[in-house]
This record gives sequence, structure tokens and C-alpha cells, in this order.
Amino acid sequence: MAVKSIAPYEFASKDTADKFPAPLLYIGWEDHKMYCSPFCAPMPPSMKFGELVRGALPGMYGAHPDFARIDWDRAEWFVSGRPFTPDMDKTLAENGLGHKSVIRFRTPGLTGLDGTCF
Repeated sequence: MAVKSIAPYEFASKDTADKFPAPLLYIGWEDHKMYCSPFCAPMPPSMKFGELVRGALPGMYGAHPDFARIDWDRAEWFVSGRPFTPDMDKTLAENGLGHKSVIRFRTPGLTGLDGTCF
């Protein structure tokens, strides 16, 4: 339903990057409903994308039975819904990711617990 404001809706944002220890990054795993929404975590812009995959993601998603079976060379990445090919050796900033960026990854062949997402 569309909403029309009766007055200007202008205010200073309360969640700018300077209010966090590092820019916030939203990270979601497609087709895995064990996690209801993307995780949101502060990630330093100087972190290499490969470090995110090898270091941060296991802490976020490692409890899922499929996580250990992920073939990261086949993973499909998206930034704000658009296909994205990350450079694992470049930083998050060099990959164009900033405060409140949304990345999602899909893992071909792994579609939820016992294939529950198809």
C-alpha cells in the first residue's frame, strides 16, 4: 500500500557508519531457511573478501549441516539483488561494498536441509 506523507520527512540518520565499529554488512545465504534473514555484522572495509568467506562466514553459518559441503568456487554471489563476482584477494571496499551493503550467496547443489528449497 502506498503511503503519502502530509509533511516533509527529514531527519538525521541514526545509523550512519560513524556510529559503528566498522561498516555494517548484511550477508544472506539463499535457499537456506534455517536462517530467516541475512546476518548483519560490522566488517572492516580493509578485510579481504576471502577472509570474509574463510573467517566470518563459518562463524555465522557453520552450524548448518550443508555449510561444510559448500564448493566456494561454484558459489553465486549477489549484491543488492544483482549478480556479483567478488575478487577474493581484494578488500571489501575494493569489491565495492560499503556501509549497509547487502550480499547474498547461492550454493548450487545445496538447497536447504535435505533439499527443502527448490
